Amino acid sequence: MTKDFKFVDYLWDEKKADLLDDDQVELFLYRSNILGADLRITNYGGGNTSCKTIEKDPLTDEEVEVMWIKGSGGDIGTLTKAGIAGLYTERLRNLKNVYGGLPDEDRMVGLFNHCIYDLESKAPSIDTPLHGLLPFKHIDHLHPDALIAVAAAKDSEKVTKEIWGDTMGWVPWQRPGFDLGLQLEKCLNDNPGIRGIVLGSHGLFTWGDTSYECYVNSLEVIEMASEYIETKIKEKGSVFGGQKVKSLPKEERMEKAAQLMPMLRGLCSSEKRMIGHFNDSDVVLEYINSNDLDRLAPMGTSCPDHFLRTKIQPLVLQLDAEEDLSNIEEIRKKLEPAFKAYRREYQEYYDKHKHDNSPSARDANPIIIIYPGVGMFSFAKNKQTTRVANEFYVNAINVMRGAEAISEYTSLPRQEAFDIEYWLLEEAKLQRMPKEKPLSRKVALVTGAGGGIGKAIADKLAEEGANLVLTDIAEDRLKEALNTYSRDTASYAVCDVTKSDSIADAFKKACLEFGGVDIVVHSAGLAISKPLQETTGEDWDILQNVLVKGQFELAKQAVSIMREQGLGGDFISIASKNGLVSGPNNVGYGTAKAAQQHMARLLAAELGGDKIRVNIVNPDGVIVGSKIWEGDWAEGRAKAYGITVEELPAHYAKRNLLNEIIYPEDIANGVFACVGILNKTTGNIINVDGGMANAFVR
Repeated sequence: MTKDFKFVDYLWDEKKADLLDDDQVELFLYRSNILGADLRITNYGGGNTSCKTIEKDPLTDEEVEVMWIKGSGGDIGTLTKAGIAGLYTERLRNLKNVYGGLPDEDRMVGLFNHCIYDLESKAPSIDTPLHGLLPFKHIDHLHPDALIAVAAAKDSEKVTKEIWGDTMGWVPWQRPGFDLGLQLEKCLNDNPGIRGIVLGSHGLFTWGDTSYECYVNSLEVIEMASEYIETKIKEKGSVFGGQKVKSLPKEERMEKAAQLMPMLRGLCSSEKRMIGHFNDSDVVLEYINSNDLDRLAPMGTSCPDHFLRTKIQPLVLQLDAEEDLSNIEEIRKKLEPAFKAYRREYQEYYDKHKHDNSPSARDANPIIIIYPGVGMFSFAKNKQTTRVANEFYVNAINVMRGAEAISEYTSLPRQEAFDIEYWLLEEAKLQRMPKEKPLSRKVALVTGAGGGIGKAIADKLAEEGANLVLTDIAEDRLKEALNTYSRDTASYAVCDVTKSDSIADAFKKACLEFGGVDIVVHSAGLAISKPLQETTGEDWDILQNVLVKGQFELAKQAVSIMREQGLGGDFISIASKNGLVSGPNNVGYGTAKAAQQHMARLLAAELGGDKIRVNIVNPDGVIVGSKIWEGDWAEGRAKAYGITVEELPAHYAKRNLLNEIIYPEDIANGVFACVGILNKTTGNIINVDGGMANAFVR
């Protein structure tokens, strides 16, 4: 077998494979992971892989064949032993004796559990019989763009023959299930010696005697389809009917996207709040700027894995790329009718194709939104889901590109698409999803998040489900902080809160990364402790600029975005007990903190009609883990109280009513109370100080 692949990546590491010591299950997992690493081969959660081994039956002590396969809802790119199912192959094949035909499909899925060998198995997927009824030791079921292009092309069976001759089988479109497994078995029996099977409008099955042979076979088959498509494109000279709209320059595209995303997010969130993603890759731009966009986009996607995540078709915005987006209300008037029409058409699609036992109609808002000349947006319940939906639509674009080059792109009939989208088994999978966390679907921007109190606040918000934009003046601290979060949770922007342009860049990052912002926490700060005569004008200015002016600029820009979204929001000021209590040697800091507090009250009074809540959290004595205590502030406070720096933690703990040391995590809990629990509170002050009687606000 050749390893000279041009369009797909050969990733098999023979040394790494040798270390697996011929463990067939581990080699199957290794193969799965490297196949899943290439999004042209299969996207997140798509496809399935398996292997068959000989194991000892714990009940009979006899040797039996066991099939190991990706479990339901898994992802081959990240698959581990914990994510697979192990089934007795013979028992699975014996289900043919009780199969009652197409009306019996859903019942058969429940019977897979009676075939379980490994008691730690994940729930077997719907693809289980497709692998089990084929005799091969190692099998790949993949959704490569090039193969789906062949599968979705007009005269797909004829094209399959043209590319692979008699070495590949072909079966027409059918919903995955037990009967499709029988059709694959029949195709193999009718065409002995074939190396794989093309599934009409769906994907590819390939196999091998070893994991390595299966892997190379899969890549060779994909490569042949890719070369065929590239040859056809060269013959045609262009794809998608050529260019209709010219792309804006990169910087202008990003600016337009950042301007528009909060409004799109608000329009997409008429039922539930959504998180956004933006893509202006060359692949996307070629498609969305083409003459054929208006013909192809309404047709919808062909592969079930695509439209389950993208909806059957996108919304194409009727906006000129050069459109001035500064007049928000005028742009909203232009866009709102299109969103209403999309929702109405989706409801009509549901009403026309539903069955008596169909689940209730889901959110009718678009997931994929196309802006010719600018890029493609997606909106879904969290960042991973919206990013993956975006990636799947890129796969769909590649499929349309290839199918149009071959002959003509065809999509699934609407009834077939509906039956997949509202399949009871798919609904059951959705119902098994974990309950969403309190702050899921929300985006939080936290200043001073490179460490100390700001990082603790960011950690708490992420723990409760929020997406994060971390900001700080020190990029090294931000990078270190970012590495503590999982992918799709957080991003960062270097931000100097004393500069309006720097704040604007941070909010632009929030809009481009997640679609907008819902929570802003002003935690950036510094502390200067000096008596009046030693406090300089420079001391005064920097305290006012960081704490007060910074809060003003943050609030002003955040409110603009929140109003564009129309979803309300939260602004939290991390002030201080010192804004309420008159203490020695503290005129500059205490005055700035008092200004923060009263500004927050004024903003709460002004913004209530927009459902934007403004609250204050007052820390006191946060010494352990707080950045402001690393410098002169600690020495200044120790001097003010006539004690040493080392004595400060005990001093502060003893002076509060609870005799408790206050940690950054305690301040974070106060912030979460404001944004995640007290949802009808605004203009409030929460003191997190262990109880300081002279700081009581009432």
